Amino acid sequence: MSIDFALARENMVEQQVRPWDVLDVRVLDTLARLPRDAFVADALRSLAYADTALPIGHGETMMKPVLEGRALQALLPTEAESVLEIGAGNGYLTACLARLSRETVGIERHADLAEAAQTRLAAQGINNATVQAADAFAWNPGRGFDVICVSGAMAAIPARFVEWLNPGGRMFVVHGRSPAMEAALVHRTVNGTRVESLFETDLPYLAGAEPVPAFTL
Repeated sequence: MSIDFALARENMVEQQVRPWDVLDVRVLDTLARLPRDAFVADALRSLAYADTALPIGHGETMMKPVLEGRALQALLPTEAESVLEIGAGNGYLTACLARLSRETVGIERHADLAEAAQTRLAAQGINNATVQAADAFAWNPGRGFDVICVSGAMAAIPARFVEWLNPGGRMFVVHGRSPAMEAALVHRTVNGTRVESLFETDLPYLAGAEPVPAFTL
């Protein structure tokens, strides 16, 4: 049985994302137009629009559509802004960010995932985004960004990522201990940082950002 991916994409937006208070027109339009099924493995295409996290290899997963929608709406990049995505995975959220921004740079620690993501971006005609293989805790961008999206959870909000924000910039990050994590928007201000709590969720940790194991007797 063939799947009507266009209908599945419409249902994802109307039945999953919009009811989760994602109401920004630009975000909804991006999710409605970009084929999520083009970014997942062939064996998982039938699940591309399901309300679930999908495996992408190396033990990593693709966020649920509702979480992607909430992250995009919280950040709301403009066509004049630059974006960094940390943990680009299969490149789908990178593509969404690129559609909303002037330019998007994604970093992914697994070289094969980064290469595949770059190929998918090119196949969709997205030429204002790049994905490179890099470990976020060893990499230095040598520049600042207006928007940063951290696509894996952190035990704590890392100062090194905040330093990559331009003044007035903002970063979406999920932090805390599973299963009670908090999604937050970190604003870089002239006086330092301001953390805006968004909602509770649970997300796999970014490699290297896991909590330090508690010592017990």
